[in-house]
Amino acid sequence: MAKILVTGGTGFIGSHTVVELHQAGYEVVIVDNFSNSNPKILTQLKEITGKQFDFYELDLCDEAKVKAFVASQPDITGVIHFAAFKAVGESVQQPLKYYRNNFYSLINVINAFDEKVDLVFSSSCTVYGQPDELPVTEAAPVKKAESPYGNTKQIAEEILQESCAVSPDLRVISLRYFNPVGAHHTALIGELPIGVPQNLVPFITQSAIGKRGPITVYGNDYPTADGSAIRDYIHVVDLAKAHVAAIKRMESKEATSNYEVFNLGTGKGSSVLEIIQAFEQSTGEKLNYTIGPRREGDIEQVWGDVTKSATVLGWKAELHVNEMMSSAWKWEKYLKDNPF
Repeated sequence: MAKILVTGGTGFIGSHTVVELHQAGYEVVIVDNFSNSNPKILTQLKEITGKQFDFYELDLCDEAKVKAFVASQPDITGVIHFAAFKAVGESVQQPLKYYRNNFYSLINVINAFDEKVDLVFSSSCTVYGQPDELPVTEAAPVKKAESPYGNTKQIAEEILQESCAVSPDLRVISLRYFNPVGAHHTALIGELPIGVPQNLVPFITQSAIGKRGPITVYGNDYPTADGSAIRDYIHVVDLAKAHVAAIKRMESKEATSNYEVFNLGTGKGSSVLEIIQAFEQSTGEKLNYTIGPRREGDIEQVWGDVTKSATVLGWKAELHVNEMMSSAWKWEKYLKDNPF
């Protein structure tokens, strides 16, 4: 049974990926420092899987501690690297915090394995900016980032690609996510935003349950069918399964290159107003929303071409937007009765 290290494994996508790795027969080791997650997630993971996972509280920016940890785990065969700061707005206010954390943690992990490891990197569709053509493919040009957070994803991909070019034993798959939403069907794990949610769906669920005020739809004058911005929303469980597929691809040694990139989305765009409608339809809850001005820096529309993920990675999203909304709502109701 191969042992996979999951950094940031108590976070939103990381925790769901731990579950899917376990169900696929992998042994999982989790590292996190709880800077953007909650220790109770470890209890939730045990309740879902029946497994007490090996966990180490560790700041990956501490080079000496990372080296010592990796040396103590000689049987780790692969890494899925989620650990990073991810709030766009905060990154604009504190760029050095983001550059330090997101680069040091990645570099320290690679160095600790002497550049000899299979690594799945958590990247983002933000690298595309506003694409020239839709749907956007992996061959689309990477545009100047709109935020320090987005820039860390771009530069991290460059670091990995350039490292792979000179280190044949370092094999990397960068997964460019579109918009992860939803929660596990058990409602025991889901998104746990700190403070006011910056993303649409957790704000919707918190508004619906009375924790927030009305939802603001930022702009209804975009060149889209209903005037609101369009994104490619993907269920977090589908996203988690893609990481398992990436690990299996590297294990099979089928890759023609030791650095590959894949889009992870549904291949379909949904507008903000369509997401609001889907939530109301799937939950029976009526939402209170207002139309506001466009938000600076927002991209008007983006969705991914996921042909490569289907044909090469052997993965495709299966869960519908209504399942994304209903699971997110089920999780929000669970949190109300079981606060973290």
